[in-house]
Amino acid sequence: MSMSGPKTELPGEPAPPPSTRGRRRFRIVDEAGVLGVLIVLVVVVGGFRNDFWDSGNLLEIARQSSYIGIIAVGMVFALAMREVDLSVGGTYALSIVIGALLIRGGLDPWLAAALALVSGAVLGVANGLFTTYIRVPSFIATLGTLSLYKGLALALSGGHQVGGLSLDHPLFQVVGGKVLGLPGAVWALILSVAVMTVVFTQTRFGAQVRAVGSNPEAAAFTGIPVNRVRITALAVTGLFASLSGVLALSFFAAGDPTVGQGYELMAIAAAIIGGTPLRGGTGSVPGAAIGSLILSVVAASLVFFSVPINWTTFATGAVILLAVALDSGLRQARAARRSR
Repeated sequence: MSMSGPKTELPGEPAPPPSTRGRRRFRIVDEAGVLGVLIVLVVVVGGFRNDFWDSGNLLEIARQSSYIGIIAVGMVFALAMREVDLSVGGTYALSIVIGALLIRGGLDPWLAAALALVSGAVLGVANGLFTTYIRVPSFIATLGTLSLYKGLALALSGGHQVGGLSLDHPLFQVVGGKVLGLPGAVWALILSVAVMTVVFTQTRFGAQVRAVGSNPEAAAFTGIPVNRVRITALAVTGLFASLSGVLALSFFAAGDPTVGQGYELMAIAAAIIGGTPLRGGTGSVPGAAIGSLILSVVAASLVFFSVPINWTTFATGAVILLAVALDSGLRQARAARRSR
């Protein structure tokens, strides 16, 4: 569904067939289509509610979507390998608590934030080890670690918000504030998309992730270290979940162990909407960010139309189903074209 970018060739890997260039053009169109959906949503909702176009409201929607969007950026790497990480909501909450506890304990906030990021990568490695060496499907393994990480966040915080932080530090004033008119979280999302798009489409690691997702047996046959790639990719997913947590901590200036409920499904939905199919082998980092914006616009639209907040979950589920159905339809259409 999305543009996976130029393929980095691996040793022993055959050159892509000429038809690949055509498929890439289709992916560009698909990605533009997702952006078009976002624009249409904003225009239509703003047409009924002019205050929806208020710059303050649009910036707030962008900020809120950034947390899910950054998690979705990491989720692309898991989904591209046919893996699913359901623990990112727990990683998000635990990284917030770890960072808040370290700062309250007197550690420099920058160092505390760095250690919180490392904790996310370590949790992702743990998921990868369970999936790779204990042979537990990632869906089951990360469902278990979701509860494990959330429980650990509650235990470390005593079930209460961790406050008493030094709010005059640049972590809270700059990263948690605005830079050049945009929230720090939005800048972090833009930077994450730029960097990880290059990693996914232009580097050897990105090519290995796509190769493993396309055909793990063939990837292993060509000499790709499948286990190491899988663990590394899940570490990337955990790292970006913790990055989202650090950004939330810098904005809210408190460590709440109960946050992140349902973030795993939102991140998966954003990635799928943006063009990362569940079948693996391809993905779109920019599309994942756009998908998170679409979900946030839908949620904000319900508020502007005075729809009860309980319907937000319903709307999110409907968007997920539509995205999966669209992905399946496009996949079948392409298969039909190739068979002609």
